[in-house]
Amino acid sequence: MPTGAHALTMEEALSVSAGDNDARIAALQKLLPKNDPALSPLLEALMADSVKVAGQKVFIVDGEVAKDAVTGQVVPLPEGAEDVVNNNRMSSEIEAALAAGKLGSPDVALRQEAVEALAAAADESKLPIIDKALAAEQDPALKAQLETVRAKALLQAADPARRIEAAQALGGQGTPGARALLMERLAEDGEADKAVQQALRMALEEVNATLAWGERVGVLFTGISLGSILLLAALGLAITYGLMGVINMAHGELIMIGAYATFVIQNLFRQYLPDQFAWYLVVAIPCAFMASALVGAALERTVFRFLYGRPLETLLASWGLSLILMQAVRTVFGAQNVQVENPSWMSGGYDLFSNLTLPYNRLAIIVFAALVLVGMTLLINKTRMGLFVRSVTQNRPMASCMGVNTARVDTMAFSLGAGIAGLAGCALSQIGNVGPDLGQGYIVDSFMVVVTGGVGQIAGTVYAALGLGMINKFLEGWTGAVLAKIFVLVFVVIFIQKRPQGLFAMKGRSAEA
Repeated sequence: MPTGAHALTMEEALSVSAGDNDARIAALQKLLPKNDPALSPLLEALMADSVKVAGQKVFIVDGEVAKDAVTGQVVPLPEGAEDVVNNNRMSSEIEAALAAGKLGSPDVALRQEAVEALAAAADESKLPIIDKALAAEQDPALKAQLETVRAKALLQAADPARRIEAAQALGGQGTPGARALLMERLAEDGEADKAVQQALRMALEEVNATLAWGERVGVLFTGISLGSILLLAALGLAITYGLMGVINMAHGELIMIGAYATFVIQNLFRQYLPDQFAWYLVVAIPCAFMASALVGAALERTVFRFLYGRPLETLLASWGLSLILMQAVRTVFGAQNVQVENPSWMSGGYDLFSNLTLPYNRLAIIVFAALVLVGMTLLINKTRMGLFVRSVTQNRPMASCMGVNTARVDTMAFSLGAGIAGLAGCALSQIGNVGPDLGQGYIVDSFMVVVTGGVGQIAGTVYAALGLGMINKFLEGWTGAVLAKIFVLVFVVIFIQKRPQGLFAMKGRSAEA
């Protein structure tokens, strides 16, 4: 508490502390432009209910000690001193007055608190403070919030022209906060002037149009995001089932293994390379691929190799393998889900609209899915291994006669499909928890994508994944998540009934085989 001479007088302190709340608020608003440093301690004491009034004197009480509210000197507290009581409106005004002093703070968090407090009691009297803060503010997010606070204050102005100015400013912002302010002003005849009402309605229509675009783009983005995840999960299956004809019900567990491999790499970086933790994902991607690929190679060598051409036995065996793999993971890592942390460069998001933020981890998965797709397409169509896989798929006896080791090609192709499933698990670990049941949620969707796109057709898998993802998200907005899943399943069943070959049918010798 400063001592010595002060601009704040006892009469002014009394006018803020005692009397009718409207009069106190008016006195406070008159004192604010003076920027008196002695005013802040009094206001803080008022917020803490530590102010008492006796006669024409105001005292700040701290425990057993009473001080003069103006001089700060310790004085005896008179008998019968009365507590000062603030209603909600007075408390909001005091908070806004205290916030005015924080608006110039170098700390962004303090300025954020000040803006929020100022917004709670924004009116025409606060405009000089708001304009001064706007002129000095450099942070874009806080500047936008201050613009909204200024418009809210202008909506309370006596001059209709200023209220129209506020409506136009809010219409240009296109934010949920602006919509709430406009609707509040229009509700229950909050605005009597017809011209201002018209301006408010036009601004509300403009805001609604902007927000509607945000919602549409948001649905489209979530559909593409889900489609990219389905694509990653289904690409490996497009090889093992589409090209090799193996109904692998353990494909989901290969996804799970890739996710747990990412979890292990994360923990190793956290323990041994904490300074390089932001780049653990660069190492986790190839490790997830190799972990799932090695497990896939082992499964093909020990089980699937003896079941080619026997779909029912393959189905039952792979289902049993999925249970074994899940129990093995529970034994090693425990039954509880584990958390994989996003690297720092994948945290946060890009604000495309005021009501739409595109998370960086989802954007990264979309790009990652595209890169995996391009890599697999080049591998199948432009490399020697891809040539062998296509030859064995189209005509196994003829490929064997030409010197192709079909058994080795089968293992390589199955390992490739399993490795891509591991990449899907690595991507899924960045958007949710990792658990033994992770793959179970994607196995049915993956089969639907492969069958709908056309068995053995990578291009069809891409279209089917993105299409089913977007259909699912569009339906969720109308029917909810559960009914949307049901409708998508019904759609796929009807589609397969009408077009059993899928979106893209095999041509030439592949179709005859």
